[in-house]
Amino acid sequence: MKQLLQEIHNCRLCEQHLEHGVNPVIAASAASSIVIIGQAPGSIVHKTGIPWNDKSGDTLRNWMGVNKEQFYDTGIFALVPMGFCYPGKGRSGDLPPRAECAPAWHAKILAQLENVKLILLIGQYAQNYYLQDKAMPTLTDTVRNFENYLPRYLPLPHPSPRNNIWQAKNKWFTTDVLPVLAQKISTVMDKSL
Repeated sequence: MKQLLQEIHNCRLCEQHLEHGVNPVIAASAASSIVIIGQAPGSIVHKTGIPWNDKSGDTLRNWMGVNKEQFYDTGIFALVPMGFCYPGKGRSGDLPPRAECAPAWHAKILAQLENVKLILLIGQYAQNYYLQDKAMPTLTDTVRNFENYLPRYLPLPHPSPRNNIWQAKNKWFTTDVLPVLAQKISTVMDKSL
C-alpha cells in the first residue's frame, strides 16, 4: 500500500488541466475498514494536503458521529476522492473531479484494502461511478433508497454548506439516513478495535 500511495502522490496524469498544480490528496492503509469516496479536494484541502480538512469535513464527521482523531485513523478510514487534486473553481462552486483519477487508481487501491466493511459514496460522481446503472436518476432518489445499496455501499449527499438547502428540503435525510449511517460506522469501528 505504501508504494501505491507514493505512486499516487507522484501522479501527474492531468497536470496540464490543473490551474493550481498537482497535489494528490488521499489517506489509506491496508487495514482500512471504511472507505469514504468523495468528490475532489477543495482549495483548503489542496493547500493543507489533509483530506476533508474544511467545513464539509466537519459536517461529515458530525453525520458519522466521529471525531478528528478517529476520522484520520487510516486503520479505520480510507479517504479516497474521485479526483485526487483540486480541480479549480467553476461558475457555481468547484469544478468536477478530473475523470482520469478513478479509472487510473481506484481499482488498485480497493484491491489492497482487504478489510473493507462499508463504502460511503459521497455525491453524484462517486455514486454514478460505483453504482452505475443501479444509481437512481437523481442523487436525492439514490440517497432516499440507500437501503438498496447496503451492506457494501451507503450513498450520501455532499456535506458542503452549499447543500444546506437540499437538507432543509429533504428532512427524511436527517431522520432516516443519518441514524443508520452513525450506527453502521459505530458497528464497523467497534469490530475494528
